[in-house]
Amino acid sequence: MKKRLLKVLALTLVFATVASMVFGAGAAEKSGEATVNMFQLKVEIKDAIDAYAAQYSAATPGVTVKVETLGGGGDYGGAMKAKVQSGQMPDIFMIEGQGGYDIWKEYVADLSDQPWVSDTDLAFKVDGKVMGFPVAIEGYGLAYNADILKKAGIDPATLTTRAAYEKAFKLLDSKKAELGIDAPVAMAASVAGGMWWVAAQHNLAAYWGGGLAFEDTSVIKKALNGSLDQDRFLQYTKYLQLLFKYADQKILLNGSYDDQVGSFAQGRTAFLHQGNWVDPNLKQLGVQFEIGYAPHAFLDTEQKGLYLFAPSWYCVNSQSPNAEAAKAFLASIAMTKEGHEYMVNKAGMIPAFKSVTLKPSGQLSQALMEANARGGNYGVFFGMLPDGAGQNIFGPIFDLFAQNPNNINQFIADMNKAVANLK
Repeated sequence: MKKRLLKVLALTLVFATVASMVFGAGAAEKSGEATVNMFQLKVEIKDAIDAYAAQYSAATPGVTVKVETLGGGGDYGGAMKAKVQSGQMPDIFMIEGQGGYDIWKEYVADLSDQPWVSDTDLAFKVDGKVMGFPVAIEGYGLAYNADILKKAGIDPATLTTRAAYEKAFKLLDSKKAELGIDAPVAMAASVAGGMWWVAAQHNLAAYWGGGLAFEDTSVIKKALNGSLDQDRFLQYTKYLQLLFKYADQKILLNGSYDDQVGSFAQGRTAFLHQGNWVDPNLKQLGVQFEIGYAPHAFLDTEQKGLYLFAPSWYCVNSQSPNAEAAKAFLASIAMTKEGHEYMVNKAGMIPAFKSVTLKPSGQLSQALMEANARGGNYGVFFGMLPDGAGQNIFGPIFDLFAQNPNNINQFIADMNKAVANLK
């Protein structure tokens, strides 16, 4: 016990020392004059990361950090390729898993010697080397407005099977006028509207990992070898059909991110298919009602877990003369009180670093932290898919199914064909 305490104290001193050095002059000493260009795709943290970059630049002599954010649903891979072709490869860029790494690996710096590495279990690793800085822990279930469910007589704790959801959606639909809602669910699937990722990436992740052990990748590996588990996929499709049928159709087929989140924030839908990254948006929209998460319970059998993952990683351009300055900027996020404040209180994220003691104020982030403490959650594995599969292969298929959710057989046939071509 004494040895363990001494070890903890020693680690605390190390983190405190690094934290005092990284933010401000310490970074300038290592990097000198530099302009660090960061290209990121998380539109929901744009204001927060812009403000932090400005704060860091002001406190770090000789270093300026500029952030460019790609709009929600945009083709990040395509935008990156355009930057490379024009000689504007950013100093810090993002990958969402192995597919992204495979494309840009010649530009990815080894970060194994960075001070934050021992403070996280979620770094992106290749052959034992740390190649990516985890942006956050994210996750999702089906967010609900507790006030609306209470008025309708629905206990969210009972929403653990597909049958329970069907009953709840039907009840809400029958009481729309009484409850003052437009539809039970705020869901989105439009490729043209840039919302393909809600259905074809995040919802499809339920099929890949739902109801399995947290690190069980057997279902997605089977898909990568060209086939679906037909019974499991049928159960998943029936759940997806419910979400599509009971969604606000304007938002489902043509709505934007703001439309979807705004509908829920204004109390016009009882459920929202989004992750904890919407916490800052809900705060900005003045949400006062109680919010929680119910599981994406698509199976015939009971499911209680939520989906937790590190969805993306920052990588440093190994070929950039500003690589050391870029590393210092990332280290400041992980190892300083200013960085912790940015991650938790400004961006509303759940940090992937153990030394962060701040707790998120957002209700959905709090729900994820509680779920993480309980255990029994599910992994998210869309990062194992080929680059662009969600947007270019599955996205149009989900969009088509959203337009006609009664055509289950066609959707299943289209997905079987698409998966067969993955191998």
